[in-house]
Amino acid sequence: MKRRDFLRSAAMVLAAPSLRDAGPYGLSQMGQMATPSQGKPSAAPGPESPSASPADITLHIEPVTVELAPDRILSTIGYNGTSPGPILRMKEGKSVTVDVINRTDTPELVHWHGFLISPEMDGVEEQGARPIPPQGARRLQFTPSLAGSRWYHTHAMAESDLHKGAYTGQFGFVYIDPASGDPGHYDQEHFLALRDWEPFFSSTMEDDDDEDGKPAVQPEKPTRDLPGSPGLEVSSMTYSINDKALGAGQPIRVKQGERVLFHLLNASAIENRRIAFAGHKFRIIAMDGNPVPTPTEVDAIFLGAGERVCAVVEMNNPGVWILGATNDMIRNAGLGVIVEYANQHKKAVWNKPGPANWDYTIFGKPGGPAQKPDAVIDMVFEKMPSGMGKFNAWLINGKPYPHEREFVLEQGKRYRLIYRNRTDDAHPMHLHRHQTELVEVNGKWTHGLIKDTVVVPYFGRASIDFVADQPGLTLFHCHIQNHMDYGFKALFRYA
Repeated sequence: MKRRDFLRSAAMVLAAPSLRDAGPYGLSQMGQMATPSQGKPSAAPGPESPSASPADITLHIEPVTVELAPDRILSTIGYNGTSPGPILRMKEGKSVTVDVINRTDTPELVHWHGFLISPEMDGVEEQGARPIPPQGARRLQFTPSLAGSRWYHTHAMAESDLHKGAYTGQFGFVYIDPASGDPGHYDQEHFLALRDWEPFFSSTMEDDDDEDGKPAVQPEKPTRDLPGSPGLEVSSMTYSINDKALGAGQPIRVKQGERVLFHLLNASAIENRRIAFAGHKFRIIAMDGNPVPTPTEVDAIFLGAGERVCAVVEMNNPGVWILGATNDMIRNAGLGVIVEYANQHKKAVWNKPGPANWDYTIFGKPGGPAQKPDAVIDMVFEKMPSGMGKFNAWLINGKPYPHEREFVLEQGKRYRLIYRNRTDDAHPMHLHRHQTELVEVNGKWTHGLIKDTVVVPYFGRASIDFVADQPGLTLFHCHIQNHMDYGFKALFRYA
């Protein structure tokens, strides 16, 4: 059995010179780009917004409609009248204030994924952040310290309510410009979020698009199956890239010889996904906003829920092509976008890429890190079928959340987390408020690849190193909403 399907978001065609130093954006169909230099109206002064001065950015959490196609319009919760929300532009090292106004009837949280900020500003209730009350507002202030592609999204629990949490349309890109620019040579820049919609519960669906999570090497496969009938997981049959299903929106228009930079995000609450661009290769230059040590060309990209990839494509094959999910059913149900060369008026073509397992280590440096960790923490992931009534329970070291005082860090020490995945799912694991270095996958060592979310293979193992340099409560969890809600998370504490 399997889980969910993938993403959606904002088809924005942007002309900017560089991944690290891009200029102002223009948006297509999605609302306004918000930057600190644009004075947005702030919430009225009050207990949660004590200053009458305007915020740099204002986010309204409110009901929105999403027109996937002329005959397919959805109602959900989003930001500033759209889903995905506006691209937020920030500057590395420059303080920013954000007013969040909740125009719904439920408490909400906004998490700043990939940021190194205080537990309270990070937007997670488990770390001490206060939910924004219904019809209430809150002013946030923090300083983004890492340049690159980040994102923001709700971090509310959903459990059995598929109209809450990350199942809604509350997500959007953040791009943090570096303090000192390093101009590149890109003719176009596009932010593309993969998304699934209209989730439903299922206990029998097999998702064959997660083949990259099932390598031949399975070092953590249990010797016996766990007893019990399978619990409910979440799936979808409605997809888009940005706010449009394949064929419904405007194509991405390019010219022969252009170098196009794609910022890709898996904004799914449900599933990992594999995508390709017919007739072209992706040159991976950054993951989770951080430059990779070894930029490498690939035919397809495997994105775990919550992961980002920045890739450059050389437009050297004139025609009309499809960029989308490699799974035919998922792509045909909407997870794709058409890329059209100038003066080409043909039917869009899809060419399925050859089979290839996704291998993080080709983007890092060979061999393990030179620095040994001060301490090693083993983490065994297990699933208890129907362990939470109708739902599966997800365990770390034999227990579900909260793991009270089980993971205690000493400030300044270097830790190695060994993820042992003894389940039949590939899990995207996210450690809040820290950057981690991937050092090993299924016995293959690497170093230099810095991430905030790592997919641990099906019955596989991955190891990450990090320095405990962000004091305070730190949440660790699977980025699949259903798994997180039913036990697959833990709190790290500093001594």
